[in-house]
Amino acid sequence: MAVKQEIKSQLAKLLATEDIIVEHKQCETAQFNVQTRVLTLPLWEKASNDVYDMLVGHEVGHALYTPDDWSWEGKIPQQFVNVCEDVRIEKLMKRRYLGIAKSFYRGYSELHDKDFFEVVDEDLSTFNLADRANLYFKIGSFLPISFSDVEKEIIDLIQNAETFTETIAAAETLYHFCKQELQQQENQSQEGDQEDPFQQHSPSDSSGTGSDDTDSTDNLGSSVSDADSDADVEGGSSSPNTGSGNSDSNDEPTVETAESLAGSIMDLVNHNGIENVYVEAPDVNIENVIASNKEIHEDIDNHFAQEQVHYSGRKEKYEFLQDDLFENVDVEYKKFKNEAKKEVSYLVKEFECKKAADSYARAATSRTGVLDTTKLQTYKFNEDLFKKVSILPDGKNHGLVFILDWSGSMSHVMSDTLKQLYNLMWFCRKVSIPFEVYAFSQEWKRAKMDYESGQWNHIDPEPIYEEKEYLLQMDHNFALMNLFTSKVNAKTLEHQMLNIWRIACSFDRDIRCYYQYPHRLCLSGTPLNESLICLHKILPQFQKENNLQKVQCIVLTDGEAAQLPYHKEVDRHWEDEPYLGSRNVNPNHVFFRDRKLGKTYPIGYAYHEFTDMLVQNLKDHFPTTNFIGIRIMESREASYFIKRYYNEWKEPDAYGKIMSEWRKKKTFTIKTSAYDAYFGMSSSALSQDSEFDVDDSATKAQIKRAFVKSLKTKKLNKKVLGEFIDLVV
Repeated sequence: MAVKQEIKSQLAKLLATEDIIVEHKQCETAQFNVQTRVLTLPLWEKASNDVYDMLVGHEVGHALYTPDDWSWEGKIPQQFVNVCEDVRIEKLMKRRYLGIAKSFYRGYSELHDKDFFEVVDEDLSTFNLADRANLYFKIGSFLPISFSDVEKEIIDLIQNAETFTETIAAAETLYHFCKQELQQQENQSQEGDQEDPFQQHSPSDSSGTGSDDTDSTDNLGSSVSDADSDADVEGGSSSPNTGSGNSDSNDEPTVETAESLAGSIMDLVNHNGIENVYVEAPDVNIENVIASNKEIHEDIDNHFAQEQVHYSGRKEKYEFLQDDLFENVDVEYKKFKNEAKKEVSYLVKEFECKKAADSYARAATSRTGVLDTTKLQTYKFNEDLFKKVSILPDGKNHGLVFILDWSGSMSHVMSDTLKQLYNLMWFCRKVSIPFEVYAFSQEWKRAKMDYESGQWNHIDPEPIYEEKEYLLQMDHNFALMNLFTSKVNAKTLEHQMLNIWRIACSFDRDIRCYYQYPHRLCLSGTPLNESLICLHKILPQFQKENNLQKVQCIVLTDGEAAQLPYHKEVDRHWEDEPYLGSRNVNPNHVFFRDRKLGKTYPIGYAYHEFTDMLVQNLKDHFPTTNFIGIRIMESREASYFIKRYYNEWKEPDAYGKIMSEWRKKKTFTIKTSAYDAYFGMSSSALSQDSEFDVDDSATKAQIKRAFVKSLKTKKLNKKVLGEFIDLVV
């Protein structure tokens, strides 16, 4: 039923023409808070689609037309205001949405057939005017309901009310009439055979039956919003201070049909069902999350200096060791940097060409107020005698934010992932695009080395958000390490890139290293989802600091993380205060809600579906930002990854096309994920040498193989980089 409920949530939003927040809760009556714009609907799991649509449409009517006005409270019982206001808001809904009249008609017909008003075998002439009016505007098309001439005037007041003020006036008239009628009946019973002054109410003296006018059959008996701005769709009891709605009272009239309807609609609620839960992202204190670029590389430099000292001692003992601790990895870095120059130049060329083409497409030519003397002689047959000027709009200011996966599963592909990252960073440097690179970690905050004493000091991390019930839970040890930034000079950036390259090489068992990586930068879990939540603060801050028009976000990862749990209060009998624990999300009844956008997102069962939901939420907040995923993987992982987004059996053509592209080019682009583009790239293909280098004594076959291998590698890089530029420009 959760899927059905969320579909009805979209119906409510469409009817309200705004992103109101719709919640399905374990409650007895529907409520609408006119201030926070939250519509709470019960779990009407026993209601048909027609009844559900009618109930939703009715509550949206309150959202659109019922004001937060309580000046009438204490003067008129709430039940009477409910009867009159429901007529007005449903009339306005039918006027605004012509098709909704059918939903109301079918819904009322079903309620009548099931005797929700408990009027079967009842003499309607014995009901007071409020009850008969209630029935008339709800199911008047299905019941013969008659009114006297005096009563018709009150019915017309109710039916013709266009404003809330007019509705209150009609409700007051209805209430006083019913109260006077009740007093007359009590007097009659006390005086015995005194003549009833309201004999004209009998069917023999009355006229009028159920109306065929759709506007006269619309009333659900729901209440106007209460003091907390809640609207009771079933027309429940009145406010405590009105004294109405109590069947035991002998001096106040009641609307018993409204109470019957309220009770019957409550029976539609599945009281044993699981209540929907709406979780939200916490408001993260980003300052307690980000580890500064300076602090990180100071720690790395201190660690490597210590490693140098230890290595010198080993070198004296074992002469076969290489002269420099980092000799082999530094050579590989320099080699890669030289090879990457061609890819970077290609990126720059593509970027400049596409940017120039975009500027040309947006160029405009305008005439000035200065005469062009070279055209004066053509004045007899040419009106275009003024000088022209070409107006080229300013190009967009770009900026890139990178999120790098620093989890344990990245150890064997970290070097290859860094190659793609470094290509993009060098490109940004060449075209003067500001950038920031963050690597997520759960280890940075755990302990800190005092390099002078050689002691580890435990770190008590500052909380990164205030824990509250129904907020997604984040680890306070979570950190975003600012590995690189465009704010530093070229020399410093080069040193920092070499630092991280050395660390990445130490993770790879296939690379021989004589040193240990810094323990604070060791690989950890995968707090990717936490990083996406933090982007809500990072992206606008980055854009503001650099005065940018367009920001791109690139996520480099080898996979997604588990769904985040949410905080939940639990009452424990041995404690005075509720304990704030945590609970795993259940996609059947747990939904992610964004109050700022007024949107609710379903949470999928798979890890990648939870991540896609957070990415989609980011795209809704930042519609001009492209979110790009880059996944470096081994060949055996490609099929499993592609099947996440293309079903092998339901979409054989699409699946086969992507797999064919992977086999031929060792790369593919997925467009069906939440990312604007999700690039899959082969780690083995990226690690191949793209240089065409053969020995002088190489045979013709060897030269051919080397040339083909070089072309394939270059083709792979250029394809992905070209698609990347298309998104960035």
